[in-house]
Amino acid sequence: MTMIETLRQQLGDAAVIAPGPAMAGYLEERRGLFAQRPAQAVVRPADTRGVATCVRIAAEYGAGIVPQGGNTGLCGGAATTHPDGLILSLERLDRIRAVDADNFTLTAEAGCTLSALHTAAADVGRLFPLSYAAENDCQIGGNLATNAGGMNVLRYGNARDLALGLEVVLADGRIWDGLRTLRKDNSGYDLKDLFIGAEGTLGIITAASLKLFPAVRERATAIVGLDSATAAVSLFARLRAASGDTITSCELMGRGPLSLALEHAADCHEPLPERFPWYLLVELTSSAPAALDSRLEQALQADDAGAGDYRIAPDAATAADFWRLRNSIPGAQKGAGASIKNDVSVPVADIPAFIEAASAAVTEACPGVRPCAFGHIGDGNIHFNLTRPVATSDEAFLAQWGALTRRVHDIAMQYRGSFAAEHGVGQLKPGEVARLKSPVEQDLMRQLKAAFDPADRLNPGKVVPPSG
Repeated sequence: MTMIETLRQQLGDAAVIAPGPAMAGYLEERRGLFAQRPAQAVVRPADTRGVATCVRIAAEYGAGIVPQGGNTGLCGGAATTHPDGLILSLERLDRIRAVDADNFTLTAEAGCTLSALHTAAADVGRLFPLSYAAENDCQIGGNLATNAGGMNVLRYGNARDLALGLEVVLADGRIWDGLRTLRKDNSGYDLKDLFIGAEGTLGIITAASLKLFPAVRERATAIVGLDSATAAVSLFARLRAASGDTITSCELMGRGPLSLALEHAADCHEPLPERFPWYLLVELTSSAPAALDSRLEQALQADDAGAGDYRIAPDAATAADFWRLRNSIPGAQKGAGASIKNDVSVPVADIPAFIEAASAAVTEACPGVRPCAFGHIGDGNIHFNLTRPVATSDEAFLAQWGALTRRVHDIAMQYRGSFAAEHGVGQLKPGEVARLKSPVEQDLMRQLKAAFDPADRLNPGKVVPPSG
């Protein structure tokens, strides 16, 4: 009996998609770098036991498994690497198992979309704060597997900070039930943290217990024009102190990327009468009345605030316009030609120096390149994207991806930063892990992989650098 026949016998015909047109959507990858790589089948178990069964059958037949959530990743972590492997889709594990408003917790299966969790929390007057542009498509299992960040990291932390417990299928098919909802548990190693951010290479997350927070009752949103990135960092520090640390989001945008959104994205409008080299989009939130608009206004009007001009959104529609500018930047880059994406982080105070040094380095290597720096200034995560020179073809520019990216990563590391801030490693960056992480770190990573998945069946070729 073939592996596909065995999977159908054990899991049912609806759980197995053989090669053909129905498989196409699972083989596509958002960035297009790893698109249409084949697989033996797509397996869609209906529950955790089905996931465990799939893992055991794959092991019997010597097949690798690529766990896949909403398939919204940007580093190829959910794309196949070998035609003999299986894609294990978690989309049918989409149940909210429990919501406890008094304990401020929610337990959900890995296939629940992020927007579904927002709704479930709001239905009981609570907030699940993880949020970013793909929230209608991405799934919480993938969010945890990549330790997703997004817009609200400054206030609430990454996905890791929001997880209290996990349920995980291990490489041998055993199920670890760690779905605790405790805030304190020092009874041994914190095993859940090994699986969060591991991109499915150590185990497959099938459910999670998550933290909830009081619902937002008041919100103040402003866009500020500034003369420099240094002024933006200084203003962020001032706003954080003056607002009583109620800043939820603080986004930095250079004039270049903002202009791309204005030119190539729908419903984007110039935010201020005068144009500035840099902009800060800041949002304050509170779960109780806190006069946030007044606090924000006072802080921005201070003589040493450095704000060239600003607008505080008078209503939700205007705030949405501000956010549309920020969220449209990545897609708008396509209108200006090919782009090279870099997702790095450095200490917040070093953001201006990093941007200056990285801009100089890539311009020296590729005259006419258009650096597009934007991102989450509050947590040091800068998307230092590069748009091709006007006179250069897409193909010629993309051929420089490796060389330009290495320059950017090297400068981030000079500031003790990271070359993979929030999009993960996937199959795009294991080479950079091998190049930039210390031998000790790499050895520890390989030891963990060998201990949890000695046959290298779980998401092979991802995250962990090859030995030697």
